[in-house]
Amino acid sequence: MRVGSLEVLPVLDGSARVPASDALRRVGSEGTQAWAAHEQFLVDGTFLDLSLGGFLIRMGERVVLVDLGVGMVDRPPFKGGQMLDSLRAYGVSPDDVTDVLFTHLHFDHVGWATQHGRVVFANATHRCHRADWDHFVTGDDPKAAAKLAPLTDRMEFWEADSTLAPGLDVVGAPGHTPGSTIMVVSSGSERAMLLGDVVHCPVELVEDDWEALFDVDPLLARHTREALARELEGTDVAIAAAHFPGLEFG
Repeated sequence: MRVGSLEVLPVLDGSARVPASDALRRVGSEGTQAWAAHEQFLVDGTFLDLSLGGFLIRMGERVVLVDLGVGMVDRPPFKGGQMLDSLRAYGVSPDDVTDVLFTHLHFDHVGWATQHGRVVFANATHRCHRADWDHFVTGDDPKAAAKLAPLTDRMEFWEADSTLAPGLDVVGAPGHTPGSTIMVVSSGSERAMLLGDVVHCPVELVEDDWEALFDVDPLLARHTREALARELEGTDVAIAAAHFPGLEFG
């Protein structure tokens, strides 16, 4: 995907096949009934195939990774382990990465942050919203703390909408997690948005009254999605979400 002079590439780590009704639901509806009008998004009429991974952005001398997949996990329904191979296919080694950005800190976005207590992208500055760090790492999530604590000395935080680099802005989109963030990539008159988990399936942008069952604040997350849908409607802004099939833009 080209955004003006910038290149944004999907970096697949694996996938998860989950029962659709265990992931997303229409408010007030039970089971799979609400999916009847959206079967094009389902596999075998029942399952959602969720891609796992991140995005590589080449910005001059900077090599930026947005999200780090699920890591070396083979525990149904999650299967990862491909991210480093996917990077090598683009000619990128872990030592080449200069910046790691997290849309949020759920386990399936930080999998390659560390392995066996060692930082994988050792030359990179790591960044996330402080609200997510406070919620997951210094809060009450021991698994997140164990995974991310080795990053403490190299972490930098944003606390408001800001520009991280020319052509790369962060925009708060809370609800899925306290610090959930959209990455906006721009060059010249072109713009693309990496939505993280603000949206898991396109159905959430088509109809307002859907929610993900793992949103930290479901009502706020729904309001965030509604505002995003209104912003995107009628524009030609390319978008990709962290779990859309193949991490493809549309």
